[in-house]
Amino acid sequence: MTAHSNIDPATIKAYRETNYCVEGDMPITLQVDQKNDALSTLHKAMGVESSVFITAWNPYSRKCDDETNAGLQKKLIDELTTRGLRFVNGVGRHPASDWAEPSFLVLGISLEAAKRLGKQYEQNAIVWCGVDAVPQLVLLR
Repeated sequence: MTAHSNIDPATIKAYRETNYCVEGDMPITLQVDQKNDALSTLHKAMGVESSVFITAWNPYSRKCDDETNAGLQKKLIDELTTRGLRFVNGVGRHPASDWAEPSFLVLGISLEAAKRLGKQYEQNAIVWCGVDAVPQLVLLR
């Protein structure tokens, strides 16, 4: 789902290499463009056909301090809760660095709603997971 973008190609490459780790009772590691049977099982168990892996940390990949990022993430939690969306804690981790961003797997959200949420929190991209359980990198700029 990648197309022409204003995002630095090195950043896009890093997103593609990142492990998107879903925590909770059934930990899952998502990788872009790789079918994930555990995600498919989770979708079925939760009665949903889709999900999105998203964060509010470091808008547009600008490094923010922990306090700012925690505040942004709290706003995202409050919004997801207010909208009645179910979500599971997670973290995006690049395997070749110590970079990690707290994130969420939001269950049962449409692609359009997920894109709007990502744009609202000034994210470069989201990881969309449809009925096929193949995580897709969706660039937002």
